[in-house]
Amino acid sequence: MRGQFSLTTINTTIFMATLQLNLDSPVRQIPYFIGDDLWRDLVEFLRANFERHSVFVLSDDNIARHYRDRASEVLDSLSHFRGMITFPAGEASKSREMKAGLEDQLLGQAAGRDSVIIAMGGGVTGDLVGYLAATLHRGVPLIQLPTSLLAMVDSSVGGKVGINHPVGKNLLGAFYHPAATFVDLRFLATLPDEDFRSGMAEVIKYGTTLDDEFWLYLEKNVDAILRREPDALAHIVRTSIAWKIRVVAADEKEGDYRSILNWGHTAGHAVEKLSHFRIPHGFAVASGMRVAARLSQRLLGFPEERVARLEALVQAFGLDRYRCSDFDPEEIWQVMTADKKARGGQPRFTLMRAPEKPELFYPVEKRELFHVLKYA
Repeated sequence: MRGQFSLTTINTTIFMATLQLNLDSPVRQIPYFIGDDLWRDLVEFLRANFERHSVFVLSDDNIARHYRDRASEVLDSLSHFRGMITFPAGEASKSREMKAGLEDQLLGQAAGRDSVIIAMGGGVTGDLVGYLAATLHRGVPLIQLPTSLLAMVDSSVGGKVGINHPVGKNLLGAFYHPAATFVDLRFLATLPDEDFRSGMAEVIKYGTTLDDEFWLYLEKNVDAILRREPDALAHIVRTSIAWKIRVVAADEKEGDYRSILNWGHTAGHAVEKLSHFRIPHGFAVASGMRVAARLSQRLLGFPEERVARLEALVQAFGLDRYRCSDFDPEEIWQVMTADKKARGGQPRFTLMRAPEKPELFYPVEKRELFHVLKYA
């Protein structure tokens, strides 16, 4: 394993956990602070590490409407806080045009290498603003402040940032780790129900590929999680981030093992694109996990009982609203062949041979995919 993983826990109002991602080449230590009401902790971190840097917050207009006042109230105590820049919410903002427009605004306010950019928002914000930070002046310090469950457990962890291209999703991007990530669970209290359920798809991904005990926990605690009970939220967020960190520490640049995190994403990204991104990411991934599970059973002998359990869990969290079978299989295939994981015009899937035993970059023939799509 090329990286290391460490976990320490200390007590605050509810709790605070610090997960640290240690990457060997180059040597980097990236803290992930998880807790309740972390605004003051964010300010202390900025003062300790970026005292003379100008600070910009970038956020979509929905998040800004709810949290602009709180962010300004706390960050105004910093002598170099330059304010908040907003952009339209939604997947359409993950574009070259939006990135260029935000760059123009930052440069117009004299943002330099001595600037820190805070990405406050969901997955779109983290991806877009992270990629902007990676390229502005060849890289300026980035802090991730995820506000959605999906961003907390997946997109803000591991350094993948990027934007979409008309050909496909996330085709332009970089690996660019933040200086720190602050996961404030209070954001989840006001997260819309659809967005919360969407994030649960990524949580389910960790349990069904990496951690049988966590899978059982999810099955037994559906109601507590959907009620957003604090202990349940703390457990699923910490466990998910811990697994993502372990995977990234082992394979930072997705050479092999990290692709286990693509479980459900090959088919999921296809239906997401074909819906013109009207299907939320997590719901698309949930439909993609059903496809991947059935392919795993058909091609690799993954236990049918496991397939049934996964489909039941997806249904229990209300993630079965959309199905890959609702789309033209030929169009799904065409989108998959343009996916960045495809090789020689053939889609590559993350499949499971047995519990916690993945098959990575597995080539799937069109006839096999079409057979499974009828039932997923």
